[in-house]
Amino acid sequence: MSIEIKSADELRLMRRAGLVVAEGLDAMIAAVRPGATTGQVDAVGREVLAAHGAQSSFLGYGADYGAPFPGVACISTNNELVHGIPGERVLEEGDVVSIDFGAILEGWHGDAARTVIVGEGSPQDEALIDATREAFWAGARAMRDGGRVGDVSKAIEGYVKSLPVRYGTLREYTGHGIGSEMHMEPDVPNWHRRRPTPRLAVGMALAIEPMLTTGTHQTLELDDEWTVVSRDGSNGSHWENTVALTEKGIWVLTEHDGGASRLGDLFGPLSD
Repeated sequence: MSIEIKSADELRLMRRAGLVVAEGLDAMIAAVRPGATTGQVDAVGREVLAAHGAQSSFLGYGADYGAPFPGVACISTNNELVHGIPGERVLEEGDVVSIDFGAILEGWHGDAARTVIVGEGSPQDEALIDATREAFWAGARAMRDGGRVGDVSKAIEGYVKSLPVRYGTLREYTGHGIGSEMHMEPDVPNWHRRRPTPRLAVGMALAIEPMLTTGTHQTLELDDEWTVVSRDGSNGSHWENTVALTEKGIWVLTEHDGGASRLGDLFGPLSD
């Protein structure tokens, strides 16, 4: 297994890509409203990429082994958990919408996802999104030099299991290494496996991305070869950021503040 270790300058380049992703997600979330289509939301992401001279990490992905992905964002609604294809789907009040977005700048990738509700949603769906977001932060805070990838997985699982509500944690889909490619070693599962996992080291970057449902973890892939839905019809939530380990600590490359407001003493950005 070969894991890419980035220099400080390369992490700074990844931060630039990460800020494009953060801006794009903000803009697409602002476009989520009743009556909008998922294709219109995707178009907003395209505009942000163009404004920064960035390429999409997603557009055309998979062309070598199947149907190329046709959007710059995966936009999944309700029981669509991940990899939803943007198009003519009209958003309605109360829909749960997950937006996964990636950008490439100067050869370096950023990747993040957010889940929001169209207008007013149910308390159950609000709690699901809160749980997924907080599970991400539990995983991010577990990154440390000399630790293991399994520490991140264990922290995510531990947080989810500590909640009074039972959620399904997707097992077939995981986080991943990221850098000069979008998907790299190592895999970052959202549950703890009792087996050795790679060591974490300064210069590593991980896309940490809990994916939870209000039901079970079991999934199905639709005939479009992309959209993943819950087998039991339950709604899902997805929260992701690109997280780097620096000599100073943890740097969330796809958050505007780098994670400062959530990481406390663990926050370790590099200077520009």
